[in-house]
Amino acid sequence: MSKIAFIGAGNMNSAIITGLISNGFTPSDVIVSNPSAGKRQKLASNYNILHTSDNIEAATFADFIVLGVKPYFIADVCQQISSAVNVEEKCFISVAAGCTMSTMEQALGKPCPIIRTMPNTPSQLGLGVTGLFPSPQVSKQQKEQADALMKSVGITKWLTDESEIDNIIAVSGSAPAYFFLFMEAMEKEAIRLGFSAQESRQLIQQTALGAAEMVVQNEEAISTLRENVTSKGGTTQAALTTLIDGGLDKLVSNAMQSAKARAKEMAESNA
Repeated sequence: MSKIAFIGAGNMNSAIITGLISNGFTPSDVIVSNPSAGKRQKLASNYNILHTSDNIEAATFADFIVLGVKPYFIADVCQQISSAVNVEEKCFISVAAGCTMSTMEQALGKPCPIIRTMPNTPSQLGLGVTGLFPSPQVSKQQKEQADALMKSVGITKWLTDESEIDNIIAVSGSAPAYFFLFMEAMEKEAIRLGFSAQESRQLIQQTALGAAEMVVQNEEAISTLRENVTSKGGTTQAALTTLIDGGLDKLVSNAMQSAKARAKEMAESNA
């Protein structure tokens, strides 16, 4: 792969850097730029990569520029880089929600290779999901290298339309928090049932981990796995009936649609 610059040293860029280096990428081909020294110096120390406070220096160094800053900063960063660097020779990868391709193109001043991505936080553990959408200027080689980059932290899904980024946000980008909320509710009830906080945490996290691994290791439909542990007239059926009668399916659907709608609003506000 070519040289890569990470603009921003936040959680997502840090996760990708960790995945890259762990998968054997050459540290001297990676640079991270961040205005404050602490985070970038820690990454440089941990992974022996280059670091700078100068976005122009980082962009000049690299073939791929990963934009890991807040959505409302991306346009300013793109304008800053385009004022000093030939952006047509670079490939920009955005890992931020709420900043459209057209917004970045306008800030860069001309059409150039851009890939919008939407990773999720389990990328920090190498268990992420990333949706990707390329601009027409992205070459086959650039697409392959971007795919390898994001596969260093999980699985990838290439999208056929930019609007599908909002779908990925609803399905996987925001979704870890859905599971955390459900686990949190179970943890609270376990404590009310008499388990200690530590015991409750351990019981819930191990159960969630085991359930997820059963899905991974079985080809059966998730509904079949559910049915397999639900004896007629048993305790599991009693619990599931309460969840179903309480409208869980509709509630989950509404929540995911709310995430999608908010992603669209954010993109429009940053346009």
